[in-house]
Amino acid sequence: MIGRLNHVGVATPSIDEAVKLYRDVMGVTDITEKWAMPEQGVWVCFVNLPNSQIELIEPYGEDSPIHGFLAKNPKGGQHHVCFEVDDIIAARDDMRAKGATVLGTGEPRMGAHGVPVIFLHPKDMGGVLVELMTKPEAAH
Repeated sequence: MIGRLNHVGVATPSIDEAVKLYRDVMGVTDITEKWAMPEQGVWVCFVNLPNSQIELIEPYGEDSPIHGFLAKNPKGGQHHVCFEVDDIIAARDDMRAKGATVLGTGEPRMGAHGVPVIFLHPKDMGGVLVELMTKPEAAH
């Protein structure tokens, strides 16, 4: 049911500092500018790799859900993994039928790639926060 791995989300207290790691230490040359997603409470930046992406996420505003993660992991770290699906509603309904908890209202919201996404609770996903996203029409 799940498709290709689209990205790994990495929470960070500073995208600017994280970019230095990927650019200066790891040698990545294709990194997007960061932009705000106030409706999700995050700043976002993509580190483009030959086979996938790293999504850097930094808190935006006092109500950002990333604050809780960073309180437990002050230097940041892997936040989630994201898989593509052909039909986000069918995927949501299938996950629910199999006992997985869909976070929030369960209604898909617009993700950083401009397509609908949902998140599945780590307690039902082997301890990993899983994002499912509608397969984007354009490759990243």
